[in-house]
Amino acid sequence: MSNPYYAPGEQRAAKVNDLFTAIARRYDLLNDLQSFGLHRCWKRRVAELAVVQSGCCALDLCCGTGDIAFALARRGAMVTGLDFSGKMLEMAEIRSEKSGPKTGTRNPTFIQGDAQQIPFPDATFDAVTIGYGLRNLASWEGGLAEMRRVAKPGARLVVLDFGKPANTLWRRIYFGHLRVSVPLIGWLFCGKADAYAYILESLNHYPAQSGVAEKMRELKLVNVRVIHLLGGAMAINYGEKPPDP
Repeated sequence: MSNPYYAPGEQRAAKVNDLFTAIARRYDLLNDLQSFGLHRCWKRRVAELAVVQSGCCALDLCCGTGDIAFALARRGAMVTGLDFSGKMLEMAEIRSEKSGPKTGTRNPTFIQGDAQQIPFPDATFDAVTIGYGLRNLASWEGGLAEMRRVAKPGARLVVLDFGKPANTLWRRIYFGHLRVSVPLIGWLFCGKADAYAYILESLNHYPAQSGVAEKMRELKLVNVRVIHLLGGAMAINYGEKPPDP
């Protein structure tokens, strides 16, 4: 039986929205539990690779509760976090309100929108990031093309997501974890086993790091590379929009 939160084509967005509405309040806790807190290190690595500083504009797509957006803001960039889920953005805003008085400014700014139809002009941002979101789009290829469109010449594009390990044994162990342990954690702490079983279902329909790297090259990005994490169980894809001639 297929996962109730996974549907291809036109129904994909509605199903994903239902999923994140269901888990928004426990999202950060569950991320810590299923990754043993390592996701925080990986997101900081994304911010490092974005190479932003004061005066830079950055866009974090599928921003969720804002981890990567806040990491970019701490590096001095003016950051926009975009997400399709209103419930996830509510959690991001709560975090922003708590940190706002310390910084004296509302940075990041969070907006609701579609990562496949980004509401910004061409060549707007110095860095465009997405963490655990490309896999959830109806068209991950379209999402990557949109990232390129809104990136300035020379901008960095950074994608963090679940991967597919090349080692057969490690892949079996890892997929077993996603099939059994992760849904169990979701059931115990969120009452939503299906919401976390969705991870493996979506990963089965996603080309992961190798496919993303290939598409980056098709889009004429340069300095494309893959950073394997946990033996490829997680991965960061990196590319740069070519500078103007």
